[in-house]
Amino acid sequence: MKIAYGVHGFGRGHAMRARAVLPELFRRHEMLVLAGGDAYHALSTDFAVTRIPTLKYHYNRRGRLSNYQNVKRNLSMVLDLMLKGPTFQTIEQTLRDFKPDVVLTDSEAYTHRVAAHLSIPRITFDHFGLLVYCRLELSAGDRLIRWGNAFVYGWLFGEPERAVVSWFADAPTRRPGIQMVGAVIRPEVLRMTATRGDYLLAYVSKPDEFTPQVEHALRSAGCPIRIYGTPRRGVDGTLEFREIANLPFIEDLAGCRGVIATTGNQLCGEVVHFRKPMLGTPMSCLEQRLNADAIERMGVGMQVPPRRVTADVVQRFLAREAEFAANFHGSSRDGAQEALEAIERFATELPQGSGRGEQA
Repeated sequence: MKIAYGVHGFGRGHAMRARAVLPELFRRHEMLVLAGGDAYHALSTDFAVTRIPTLKYHYNRRGRLSNYQNVKRNLSMVLDLMLKGPTFQTIEQTLRDFKPDVVLTDSEAYTHRVAAHLSIPRITFDHFGLLVYCRLELSAGDRLIRWGNAFVYGWLFGEPERAVVSWFADAPTRRPGIQMVGAVIRPEVLRMTATRGDYLLAYVSKPDEFTPQVEHALRSAGCPIRIYGTPRRGVDGTLEFREIANLPFIEDLAGCRGVIATTGNQLCGEVVHFRKPMLGTPMSCLEQRLNADAIERMGVGMQVPPRRVTADVVQRFLAREAEFAANFHGSSRDGAQEALEAIERFATELPQGSGRGEQA
């Protein structure tokens, strides 16, 4: 079977999910991978990847998503998508030449919309589908936010024929044709054995999250801390600033005593896989708050807004480390295998070759 796989390029989570299934997909099928931004850099070292533009999220000075900046800075790309502009036509020709039987997308707008234009069956495989296709217990305010997010998601991507939703927790689906799978863990993570070192791992998704207040709080922890996501490098007292790199980060995650980090789905899944207590500092978006809430419900960590990370909070987290560690139960789900089985099943259910790049 011929599969085109579009991967959204903002952040590393989408690429890390793709890395977990791409080796087996390449073994079983003829693949065309399209990605931009962070995903292109994370995937192109090991796979043939066609570079495409990517939508980016922009934040204001308070760390909140800025609707104004998102519209302003993404407008030209959105217009290209909506009006079938030059980039849309280039990607359309790429798909026409490849003639995929099905298009698989991870929150990637171009491959999704071009596939719809060409009547090629679509399967989404991402985490954001949690907000669109699953039933969640939300406050009235968050229900409104969820509706807004789902509306934008649907406006960009339309309605896929099938959807695979990855989450380290679980939620009931809203309709048939949706498959929930566990956290999609990369092969290099699965090969790693967890140990308990004497250090904490800290990760910030944006350098400006590492404020003097956060730095003071981490210095007060009384143990070494390896920090990823800032432009600083080297050892400064108990803090060691490291450059983001795939294998060293995994090794530090597997060997730490606990994690202080933003609550992206992929990182939370790997934290749970390695059974590491987590102090979650969710970014100001519903998806990260849901992940942080799930960590708390599971009893394996606690959460606090990034601007409220203080020395007292870090000490309270460390004081509960044994409690959190004891609350991990059972074996980890193999979300990657679950996802592969769902993708294969859905792909065979769909009318292969529908369109095949022939419809104008």
